[in-house]
Amino acid sequence: MDSSSRPEIHLKSPTFRSQAGNDTTSGEAKPSRRRSTLKRRKAKHLRIADPSSSRQAANHGVYLGSYAASARSSPRGSGNVSRTSTRASTSHVQLEHLLQAMKVDLETYGVEELRDGFFDASFHQPLKRNHDDLLRKARYTLPDSFKLKNQPLSFRRFLPQQLHEAKSFLHQVSSTRAGIRLLKSFFGVFITYIICLIPASRDWLGRYNYIMVISAIVNHSGRAIGSQLDGAVLTIIGTVAGLGWGSLALYVSTATPTARSGYGGILAAFLVIFTVLIGWLRCVFLRFYQAVLASGFAIFYTCLADTAKSVGWVKVFDYGIPWVLGQTVCLIVSICVFPDAGSRSLTLAFHDSLQTVLAGLTLPRVDSPTLKQRLALQFVRVSQRVRDFTIEFTISRFSPDDVRSVRNLIQAVDRSILAIKPDTALLAEPRLQAHPSPHASLTSLSGVNESKAAPVHLICDSLQKPTRKLIDSMIEAVKQIDFAILHVGGRKMQQDPGALLSTLESLQTAKAAFDSADALLVGNPDLPSMYQKSAEVIELFLFVHPVRQTADKVEALGNKVQEMQSTKTQWKIRPPSYPFYKAIMRSNAQVRHDRGGLTAGFYFRSKRQLDRTMADLQSTAYIPAARHENTDKRTDQDSVMGEYQQEQEMASGNARNVSKLTKYRYHLWEVLHRLQGFESRFAFKVTLVSTLLSVPAWLPQSRDWWNDYESWWTVVTVWTMMHPRVGGTFQDLAVRAFCAALGALWAGLAYAADNGNPYVMAVFAAIYLVPMLHRFTQSAHPRSGIIGCISFTVVSLSAYTEHGQPSIVTFAWTRGLAFIVGVVAALITNWILWPFIARHELRKSLSSMLIHCAIIYRGVVAKYIYYLPGEEPGPGDIERSETLEGRLREGFVRMRQLLELTRHEMRLRAPFNPLPYSALINACESFFEHLVQVRQSSLYFQPSILASDTETVESLTAPRRDAVAVILLNLYIFASALRADQPVPRYLPSAAAARRKLLDRMEILEAEQAKKMEAETEVLEKGKGKECERKNTGLKRRWADVYQYAFSQNLTDIVEQVQVLQRYTKEICGEAVWGDETLVAE
Repeated sequence: MDSSSRPEIHLKSPTFRSQAGNDTTSGEAKPSRRRSTLKRRKAKHLRIADPSSSRQAANHGVYLGSYAASARSSPRGSGNVSRTSTRASTSHVQLEHLLQAMKVDLETYGVEELRDGFFDASFHQPLKRNHDDLLRKARYTLPDSFKLKNQPLSFRRFLPQQLHEAKSFLHQVSSTRAGIRLLKSFFGVFITYIICLIPASRDWLGRYNYIMVISAIVNHSGRAIGSQLDGAVLTIIGTVAGLGWGSLALYVSTATPTARSGYGGILAAFLVIFTVLIGWLRCVFLRFYQAVLASGFAIFYTCLADTAKSVGWVKVFDYGIPWVLGQTVCLIVSICVFPDAGSRSLTLAFHDSLQTVLAGLTLPRVDSPTLKQRLALQFVRVSQRVRDFTIEFTISRFSPDDVRSVRNLIQAVDRSILAIKPDTALLAEPRLQAHPSPHASLTSLSGVNESKAAPVHLICDSLQKPTRKLIDSMIEAVKQIDFAILHVGGRKMQQDPGALLSTLESLQTAKAAFDSADALLVGNPDLPSMYQKSAEVIELFLFVHPVRQTADKVEALGNKVQEMQSTKTQWKIRPPSYPFYKAIMRSNAQVRHDRGGLTAGFYFRSKRQLDRTMADLQSTAYIPAARHENTDKRTDQDSVMGEYQQEQEMASGNARNVSKLTKYRYHLWEVLHRLQGFESRFAFKVTLVSTLLSVPAWLPQSRDWWNDYESWWTVVTVWTMMHPRVGGTFQDLAVRAFCAALGALWAGLAYAADNGNPYVMAVFAAIYLVPMLHRFTQSAHPRSGIIGCISFTVVSLSAYTEHGQPSIVTFAWTRGLAFIVGVVAALITNWILWPFIARHELRKSLSSMLIHCAIIYRGVVAKYIYYLPGEEPGPGDIERSETLEGRLREGFVRMRQLLELTRHEMRLRAPFNPLPYSALINACESFFEHLVQVRQSSLYFQPSILASDTETVESLTAPRRDAVAVILLNLYIFASALRADQPVPRYLPSAAAARRKLLDRMEILEAEQAKKMEAETEVLEKGKGKECERKNTGLKRRWADVYQYAFSQNLTDIVEQVQVLQRYTKEICGEAVWGDETLVAE
């Protein structure tokens, strides 16, 4: 395994100040009671107090060693601290559930670890895992495709599946847009096939006239106009490049008698060089895929077809002219037959996303993981469609800038809906028992019911109707936005031009009514005491505020769409606007489909982009400036680099005092390291197989049958079937070989039906090409479709050109065998050399995702929770965080798609169990979503509000450090176990115990702060009597308390998810056991 792919977290723990009365001795640090393993660490990062006999803990008689006395005595785990808030009570209930059956004692006897690079960790007897219960819960997280009873490789399911696919094919062709796309593809191929059947055009095009049909198949006309033009230009350029290099090879091999005697070696050398180059380019620059594919066809034809010691240069024109004519026919068909200007797919992507938004706004509803996955999937698809729209020429009323703005606004709506807790009591049916009318005054409402449900009744009666009206207005606005986008995109919709504007006005009215009712509710003087004592009240507020934020996002989206609709932009030709250096790394949707391996391609690209982003975040070590003793010498965080970043700066020559030899070695290392990538591996594989299969073309004893039977199509098949990432399964091998044989057999029957009658052959071609082109252009198995089309075309038209001599049977079995050999060679090579195994990639992707979550957790803690005054997160930080969160959401989507690929892989040892993998993906995503909610909550509640003085900072530093470090260490251990496929240690630091310790410490501080705030509030209320100021203060105070509850609850939920991650990681990797150990039963 490449060492660079191992998961790593580079952390540099902060240097903590010593407590008063425990000053360190100047000079060198004295040895600690622990044998240090950090010999290479600089001395300035290590503070060890004097381990003299005077270091005894007061009142305990405990030897402190390298520890220091805590400023406050730590509370015991028995829970003697009074619960001063609903937030603390709820968090403790959750932690008690996590710590059940464990003998947890949080007493530290007044000592704390304050050295740099160390933290206090609690190890407890782990709970016994209930295997059956874990798998039962994991079943609810499986994708829908896993809920089928039979496996895809089952023989009992094969025939019913074929019948179902046939019915689906007929339905799609007859009732959806798929029928039009299939008709366009068929017209392009069938017209070129008919031209080759006409004797005059057949003779003029030459022996290889069927290249015209191959050209129409490779760049078929079932595309948008911009994609068709782009493909035509690229395939022609690729063909010219292949023919040019091949012509040079032919010229050199026949230039002299000496060269002619060894022409086979010269052709092989030229072929190897060009194949390595195009194989590498095929992996790196996806935009040039069609050019590279066509160049491969051309170079193999030039060097392997009709090989001889003498060259007829008409051979080059026999290939080049039919290829150009095939592209011309397809371009004309694409423009004239149901033309697609390029904006249709984008419009439908917006439509599908807005339909998912409508489903998310159906409130109240059960909190469904399926809907969250749909929102995340549409979040990704909208970005992909916008990228496809801006990557090529289009004719549209959408401008690229407007499209990007609409995409961002739709994604903002998706994020807001994901923050809503849909199962709420606020919108429940009216209760039967009598309670005060919502039209009564708030003062009378607050005193009507002194029971526990009085606050809930008060808020429901005040906000239920405004919230319901606000949600209904948003739903109507989203519907009108959808109609307006479809209208601008070219769909004929029956819509009133002013409908969207009136709907937005209704939404503004609903927002005003909601804000008025909310402000009136805040004016109630008894409300603060209510929501501090009731978790139900806080849950209601946590539902209301995201709904109100969603209304703002929907209104912003509606205003943008209204602006687009009112400007009445004319249809214009939109050139590509995507940055060129990014555009060459991507291709349009149809090319991605025709290339095959779509799921794996999306997964690897998303993973590569995410790894690159995380590497930038990981390279910088976070060192809080407040931890330095001398504030005058504190280092700016932006100037602190991680160890790898320092090494890269030194090696690349950007740092000072770097020799030229060091620079040269670094650049040489970069080149050699890049050659270890999958691009070079694929280039090696395809070159190896192509060269070995080409050897008979240059040997005298095999040259005749090679040329007579056109066996060079074996090498072309290898080039077409091999994929840089995925190799295919046994089912793929069987299906592709069957399609190749079926094409040859059907071609033989077409010719033998009436001895090569062109009309009969045209009928046979129409019957065969329609389903096979559908399989190639629209199904999930494009490579079996394209090999079936090429096999039929080559066999039928070559037999027609040669008048079936020596016999049609010979034509069918020899060329059909060539295609089958190419299919088998391609797949077996991919199975043997660096194979793609979905279940192994899934395990590695889970490891990477856990590392990414750890980095995100570290970043949120550093930027949004424990920041310094003046370094609050700004709009730029929030935007970067949202972009990064969007990429992680795409990562979870791709991981689930990768999980579905495991169903198609054969496993000799035992059936693959997807349950723990699916549950681990779900738990990791839940961890991430809780982390997002922590970040969002921190924007309304300042987590560092308690750290207002030096004593408070010193008291909270160690518990905060321990709570963060324990989670990071657990995630790193899980990721390493998954990466190395090694068992997880049984005993791990307890995140629940560390969280409980922090909450206990914070409760003591909150109780002290509450007394001070009550005294200050009484003074302020006596001095100020303005009602508006009291309302504004109450509004800010309410949201601070509400989001403080959400903040703390989500941090505790993160601890709970760490426990879930631990259980399912142990289910996958196993558990390291020492001797006979008895676990605590759950």
